[in-house]
Amino acid sequence: MDLQLEGRVAIVTGASRGLGRSSVTALVAEGAKVLAVARTTEALESLVAESPEGSVVAVTCDMKDREQVAALPAKAIEAFGRIDVVVNNAGIAPAGRFTDLGDDVWDEVFAVNVFAPVTLARAAGEHFLAQGSGKVINIASTSGILGKPTLVAYSSSKGAVLQMTKALAGEWAGKGIQVNAIAPGAYETDAQSAVVEDAEILKRRLRKIPAGRMGDPDEIGPLVCLLSSTASDFVTGSVLVADGGESSKL
Repeated sequence: MDLQLEGRVAIVTGASRGLGRSSVTALVAEGAKVLAVARTTEALESLVAESPEGSVVAVTCDMKDREQVAALPAKAIEAFGRIDVVVNNAGIAPAGRFTDLGDDVWDEVFAVNVFAPVTLARAAGEHFLAQGSGKVINIASTSGILGKPTLVAYSSSKGAVLQMTKALAGEWAGKGIQVNAIAPGAYETDAQSAVVEDAEILKRRLRKIPAGRMGDPDEIGPLVCLLSSTASDFVTGSVLVADGGESSKL
């Protein structure tokens, strides 16, 4: 299936590893150009080196700095001449007992997981509204649907992202702009290394997943490409759950 992403330009945050890196690789494979955003340069440089020449431009950004985040669409336009897609992937998930999570933790989680996506969507939205088209894809989490003990701040932030997705989708639906979310479950990323590297912990974790395995980060990229394409022009306000059946299990 030709998703017709040739000539399209995307911004992907948290692009240096895991689900973000998968998203960049998949978008480039479909012909898109990508502004790859992350906190550090080393992993971004390797991503640029692995990509076809001219297809990826790397930008370092502190997602807690709203001015830096708001400037990203202009950087994409400067690099590639336009902007069509925003993939809000960057996120943090500090774990701990609820009573041990101070205001500083909550402030940081919401700064990165909620206010950064809001800021980027708003800045990109000005261009999307002017051109009458655009895609916002928020990488949420099943934690935002079900809630997870010891991840109360993270779950709360991802729940906020899901509601922002639905509300903004309704506001922009008549403007040619689609806003959707992907809610991954357990994936074999660096964030899950403690699970993957301990056979007993991994065994217990897999018992909760009907598919009997964790997700491969490369399985997220194609979903991002689909939601970035014209094939999804009538899909907005949707949450695509990708968790091997875990959240649907009775």
